[in-house]
Amino acid sequence: MRYWDASALVPLCVTEAGTAMVRRLVRGGIVTWGVSAVEIASAIERRTREGELTDAERAAARTALSELAAAWTEISALGPVRERAMRLVATHVLRAADAMQLGAALVAVSDRSVGHEFVCAGGRLRDAAAREGFHILPDG
Repeated sequence: MRYWDASALVPLCVTEAGTAMVRRLVRGGIVTWGVSAVEIASAIERRTREGELTDAERAAARTALSELAAAWTEISALGPVRERAMRLVATHVLRAADAMQLGAALVAVSDRSVGHEFVCAGGRLRDAAAREGFHILPDG
């Protein structure tokens, strides 16, 4: 199973330096947290407000997000994700949203992370996911 944090899904909606690399990883499928679409939409809107995206680029990014969300597998079990996230914030230096993402990944693999992949762009979340036993992508 390959779990995707929202940070790794943004380059599939907005062209940036890591877009080509994450597109190659999509072939393995996408499993993500039920709130990832909101996190990605927030990133798109922030970039638009800051002048990084034109209105046309924003519209294309939102369309790409809709298409992705229709195809991915979503973890929506709030209680089990929250339970794991509560442990994760006590164990790792994580923001709440990152702990929920990692909690969702743990729910997706029934707490057996070894042999599963975690696709992520963020430093602390990458570190915590690795310490929880996931193989981190992209490498490096």
